[in-house]
Amino acid sequence: MFVVFEGIDGGGKTTLSNMVAKRLRADGLKVAHVREGGKFASKVTQAMRELGRDARNLELGPRAELMLYLTREVQLVDEATRPATATNDVVIADRYIYTAEALAIYGRGLAPSDVEPLVHAAAGGLFPELVVLVDVDPHVARARRKVSKIVEKDDKPPSRKGLTGTGLQHRLRAGYRALAARDPDRWLVIDNTEADLEATAAHLVEVIRAGRKHDVMAAATAPTIGATDTETAREALLGWIDRRAVKEPGLAAYFLDGVPGVEFADRRRALGERAPHVVATGLRGLDDAASWDLRRALAEQAPDDVAKSIVDTAASHPAAADLLRSLVAIAPRAVGEALYGRDDELAWELRARLQGADLIRSLGGVLGARAWSTREAWLAEQGGVDRIDTVMTATILCAGITGVSDDRAWELREAMREVAPVAALEAIYGITDERAWAWRRRDLLRAPKTVMRTLDGIDDARAWELRAQVATDSEEALDSMVGLDSASAWKLREATIDVWPSTTVKSLGALGATARGRAMALAVLARHPSDVAVWHHVVSVVPH
Repeated sequence: MFVVFEGIDGGGKTTLSNMVAKRLRADGLKVAHVREGGKFASKVTQAMRELGRDARNLELGPRAELMLYLTREVQLVDEATRPATATNDVVIADRYIYTAEALAIYGRGLAPSDVEPLVHAAAGGLFPELVVLVDVDPHVARARRKVSKIVEKDDKPPSRKGLTGTGLQHRLRAGYRALAARDPDRWLVIDNTEADLEATAAHLVEVIRAGRKHDVMAAATAPTIGATDTETAREALLGWIDRRAVKEPGLAAYFLDGVPGVEFADRRRALGERAPHVVATGLRGLDDAASWDLRRALAEQAPDDVAKSIVDTAASHPAAADLLRSLVAIAPRAVGEALYGRDDELAWELRARLQGADLIRSLGGVLGARAWSTREAWLAEQGGVDRIDTVMTATILCAGITGVSDDRAWELREAMREVAPVAALEAIYGITDERAWAWRRRDLLRAPKTVMRTLDGIDDARAWELRAQVATDSEEALDSMVGLDSASAWKLREATIDVWPSTTVKSLGALGATARGRAMALAVLARHPSDVAVWHHVVSVVPH
């Protein structure tokens, strides 16, 4: 029996497929998993995957991307999957041709009439008896991915697909659901937003052993809760966090991110030992007494995350200086990143204790002779800008000139564009000269997520023009306008209120305390009363 697991990134399909393979083997079946542990059984297929992921390949177009995805599946089928079906009771694949089909049609907008014949040809007659769609709310999937990155300290550069932004995951989810509806005899949809993975894996083993879908029991989920006002949203969010804390403490802690209030501070404290890195990350910008107590308590377990949390209003708190001084020796990179844009006495005191890449990263957003003499000294150690030919070194340099708009910074950005194009693009963050706008226009459709991040807080006609072009596909357009109160900001919020409901609320920021902001937040809640991400942002921005 050939079984395929499909779904959006962060949905849990890799974890679930590995659990099912392990259980089936324990039951005495011979099982082959052609992507066990997330790595393809074919080295050629793995290499093609890395090519497609590499963000340096920004120019890769949708049609070429489709061909590349299908080519890697053909190689895997010929090298591993088809031979395995002849010698095993069960063959499991984590993704198959449906990934390429969903991405091409629903993610990139290619015509089904062009895509479907190619997908069918790539299968070469090998189709699975069962496709398990691991379905999940994209906001929860994103949270799971972020939790994983926080815990594993994964600072790899973003993938090329990831540059599209979170809107792609919403489109792909709709695409997978459409594929499942088209072929219900082959596809089984499993809701993994709140399901118990162990129970789901056990049910799937029953299905596979029986060879029939109807033998599966629905995974147990919590009853749907509807929130109608800020108080019921608060209660619903607290209940959701308490339920997830039992099995997924990291995910529960993620949804405490930035939420003020005693009940949320109590839960952060309770989860501090089980998910210290996620809890510390969620303290970003909070400057109440409970948050500072928790920072001090977590400083030894999660020093990097604590240091990164000391930004925005927290950076000016009386406790910030002493805590940063105590962390600089054990978390130098994180302390350096927390110094972005700071040219004050404390910042230079801390920089005196940094060196190499950590020191250069700390200079982002800082102009002046002192900063430039430090950058130039580091460049001399590298042998000059012409000797920088690796993504890692180029990324360090770009971090050190992020937000700096003078001619020397532009000279370095231009030089790094070929080596690390994404890092060079990120380095125009907050810059509003004409060269920055030209770069944004050039890469808007290739990397909308990154371009939108460079617009953070910019209230300019050119910024609104770019946001409007991608807002319905990229919720990062709303992330870039948090707290902006212009007519353009309110117009864009109104236009996306049902496209990106939770991010529309998030974009209010401090405006949630105004009559207009509160009214919009409540309007979103009324239209999306069961969305955990909406609860999270309503509770975050509307004063209790």
